[in-house]
Amino acid sequence: MTKRIIPRLSFWQIWNMNVGFFGIQYSFGLQQTAVNPIYSFLGAHAEQLPILNLAGPITGLLIQPLIGAISDKTWSNRWGRRKPFFLLGAVLCSLALFAFPFSSTIWMAAGLLWILDAANNTAMEPYRAFIADKLPQEQQTFGFQMQSLFVGAGITLANLSLFVFQKYLGGNSANGGIPVWVYYSFFLGSFCSIASVAWSVYKTPEIPPTDEELEELKKAKEQSNFFTPFVEIIMAIREMPKLLWHLALVYLFQWYALFCYWQFITPMLKWSLYGISESDEQKANHIAELTQKGISVAASDLSWTKNILHTVEVAVGQTGLMNGSYNIVTILSALLLVPFAKKFSTKKTYIFCLFLTGLGIAILPLIKNEYLILLPMIALGIGWAAMMGLPYSMVSPAIPANKRGIYMGVINMMIVIPMLIQTLSFGFIYHTILGNNPSSAIALAGILFIVASGCVFFMQVKENKVQG
Repeated sequence: MTKRIIPRLSFWQIWNMNVGFFGIQYSFGLQQTAVNPIYSFLGAHAEQLPILNLAGPITGLLIQPLIGAISDKTWSNRWGRRKPFFLLGAVLCSLALFAFPFSSTIWMAAGLLWILDAANNTAMEPYRAFIADKLPQEQQTFGFQMQSLFVGAGITLANLSLFVFQKYLGGNSANGGIPVWVYYSFFLGSFCSIASVAWSVYKTPEIPPTDEELEELKKAKEQSNFFTPFVEIIMAIREMPKLLWHLALVYLFQWYALFCYWQFITPMLKWSLYGISESDEQKANHIAELTQKGISVAASDLSWTKNILHTVEVAVGQTGLMNGSYNIVTILSALLLVPFAKKFSTKKTYIFCLFLTGLGIAILPLIKNEYLILLPMIALGIGWAAMMGLPYSMVSPAIPANKRGIYMGVINMMIVIPMLIQTLSFGFIYHTILGNNPSSAIALAGILFIVASGCVFFMQVKENKVQG
């Protein structure tokens, strides 16, 4: 069979092919920071948050490996192999982002989250395989870390938009519901999602298959049926390289911890920085509802309610600032990790970054100052840069070239299964073991990150020469 020649790409070619990741990650940034507060604005309790976030794990579990399997067997002379999928995902994502802040009930918001997550997963999965398709092995670490840079940039803009819009457009209303300033962040995300992906689609051609590969694709299409992608996913898991099983162990602790952080960082800030308990917030929302219905409320209660609801909005803005801060660090550190991986090995760099992240998160509940609490975000930003790139470059050489889409989807299953376990288990853990204490939830997330760093030792990585 004629071997495909994969040419080296310049810095700006790698930049352009990854620009689309910016819009996709802006959307994920809003999911991390804004969705749970929106649930709270609509009246959800903290212990309900894990189950309300079920969309992410389920859609990721089903859609990413399926899209990967289908894209492996796809080729269009006009659109390519991977680009049709992340373009379709971006369009659907833009529509869902535009509609999301108009949610009038918890379950309307939950339904739109399912659509948004499905769209994000449709767009994101082919992007991982896109890097392996387009870059030679010695440039793949650089390519995946460039994706990390755009992960940081997209999520940074999402979170800082929440902070800035809250600060300059927020009001002291006691009416409850979703604040107007939240709308602007989602509208901006709707534009970024489609615009950035369209840029990458326009700027980056895909490498066409060889004549032999086209013939194989033709035969596969003739022999396939509705169940073929599902069978291929099952077979890929059965034949999965041992290295990927080791990565699954790391991801079990890493992503369980991250989901805990994303869900409980705002509740922790409300309590640890501003002294607002969940019962205070629920009482304020109840008084606001009475006011909306025209029921007379004592002036002191109304003043107290306004203060509580304003402070809750400030906590959401602080979450945006913190998450935006760690993603700024991600932008700055993403490409700087490449020379560290070259000097010390990708594996050792990954271990250090996970351990550092664990320490940073674990100390968050101890910090009572809204400025000092930004310092641990440096550790989380470095860790996030590593998590978004290094594991993929570690396992990419072990993945068969004709199954990159499937295995990138399977790797995503390793991400969403821990998230699914978290959504189903953590409500019980939070209520019965942690005593409904969001600070304990954040501390536990830090400990789990440290455990994840220890699990990386079991990975038997074949280190390749890393180049930019």
